[in-house]
Amino acid sequence: MAATHIFDAPPEGVASDWTMPQRWEAYTAGQHATWRTLFDQQSAALEGYACEDFLRGLDILRSAAPGVPDFSELNRHLEPVTGWEIVAVPGWIPNEPFFDHLANRRFPAANFLRPPEQIGYSEEPDMFHDIFGHVPMLSNPAFSEFLVAYGEAGLRAEKLGASDFLGRLWLYTTEFGLVVENGELRAFGGGLLSSYAETVAALTSPEPRRIWLDIERVMRTQYHFDEFQRIYFVVEGFEALLRATEETDFASIYARIAGEAPLAPEDAFPGDAAYEGPLQPVRPGPAFMAREARG
Repeated sequence: MAATHIFDAPPEGVASDWTMPQRWEAYTAGQHATWRTLFDQQSAALEGYACEDFLRGLDILRSAAPGVPDFSELNRHLEPVTGWEIVAVPGWIPNEPFFDHLANRRFPAANFLRPPEQIGYSEEPDMFHDIFGHVPMLSNPAFSEFLVAYGEAGLRAEKLGASDFLGRLWLYTTEFGLVVENGELRAFGGGLLSSYAETVAALTSPEPRRIWLDIERVMRTQYHFDEFQRIYFVVEGFEALLRATEETDFASIYARIAGEAPLAPEDAFPGDAAYEGPLQPVRPGPAFMAREARG
């Protein structure tokens, strides 16, 4: 992955907590057009694929003016409903400030937007991934509390040198998680919902494995950054996800698995419970996906 927004120390203009001014007025007409294309086509294409809370939460984003969202304007709509605020960051930030922001109901969002030539797939998480993919789910109270609990657990994991294990829980839930809703398999992870192609693969293809969430199993499992995941974890609801997080002794899991080799996504694990419910049908995708296929 050709990531260019990863930093070891706050660059110029970025505060010690890694926040920065958004400078909304600096976005170009082309960037606003890219956002509108992504938002309009992706939100329409996700009907029937995304979970209901995500689809309802998109109304928070629609409350802001069309185009690249002004975070200060968006926060005026977001905070009264969710208790969260969005803070601009330069890209990937270190674990400790990231966990601290989550623990205090601040959602870090990248301050850059993918270029038009990457409209269907960004090589690194950008503003569209962070805002479109994640912010609508903040409207679900149980998922919101899960993120706070995750941030608090992350601060503890940093002291134990166990952040890599916890990072796998983030990836397989908040980024690529699936949920069963009214008997149907739906997506709730932001990495899926900001990528139509992988959403379709996760919900319709018979190839990847889908198993019910087990936190220790998740923490043992490696993942891919530069290709579709080969295993997805399914939750029965967001209250169940929150409960599992609150009731699990993470420290004992870290100690138990620290000296063991991680599992590849293809590996079986004792106790795996496969999701055996129906998959989703393939539906028409966004227009920009069709253009890329023709090109």
